[in-house]
Amino acid sequence: MQETILYLDNVTVSFDGFKAIDNLSLYVKTNELRCIIGPNGAGKTTMMDIITGRTRPDTGKVIFGTNTDLTILTEAEIANLGIGRKFQKPTVFVNHTVTENLTLALEKQKSVFENLFFKMSAKQFEKIEKVLEQISLVSERHDVAGELSHGQKQWLEIGMLLMQNPKVLLVDEPVAGMTQQESENTAALLTDLAKNHSVVVVEHDMNFVRSIADKNKVTVLHQGAVLAEGTMEAIQKNKNVKEVYLGY
Repeated sequence: MQETILYLDNVTVSFDGFKAIDNLSLYVKTNELRCIIGPNGAGKTTMMDIITGRTRPDTGKVIFGTNTDLTILTEAEIANLGIGRKFQKPTVFVNHTVTENLTLALEKQKSVFENLFFKMSAKQFEKIEKVLEQISLVSERHDVAGELSHGQKQWLEIGMLLMQNPKVLLVDEPVAGMTQQESENTAALLTDLAKNHSVVVVEHDMNFVRSIADKNKVTVLHQGAVLAEGTMEAIQKNKNVKEVYLGY
């Protein structure tokens, strides 16, 4: 049986009296691909902010692994535990090559200078080669990141997270602005990553969600709480989801 790696327990957070997250409870299993959908203002971004320590909940706990409460840790401490987050807009070093970007993201390097000029070990070199293959940028390894397509920049940022060996990947709208082919490649990448990582995807593109959800669980948020949860097939048939989100 899959073990639970991330658990939100009765989490609530308010901003100026507005409940952005309202008694939210959900769990993510080890090596699970979970899609989070919902209308604007449903609490999706706030949920990820809470998980990564950017926002502190008013009540509730966020448990990582066996019993680590993330709500009392800093963003850096949470990242070091193995939770990586990719924002919607890619943040890569545009003046450095693809390989240099991955090198900068290596675990336990302290500064840009140290990362660019330290002598790489065989294990670290192998790690970069593996990640380049995973993100389909082997041929672009010497290209400057700023010259990559939008989709390739998204993959490079995912690759930079992979260099840190995360246990959980939080991915925010990964296919926004991508071509159809890039979206299909991203679907294949995230599906593959879920073999060795827990992957939580927040996305508005329903065609993309359908392409990766398959038999995986989909969670629908509405007004800061879980409206529905289940397979994509079940979600599409859910009366409440149709009314508040799918629009049919």
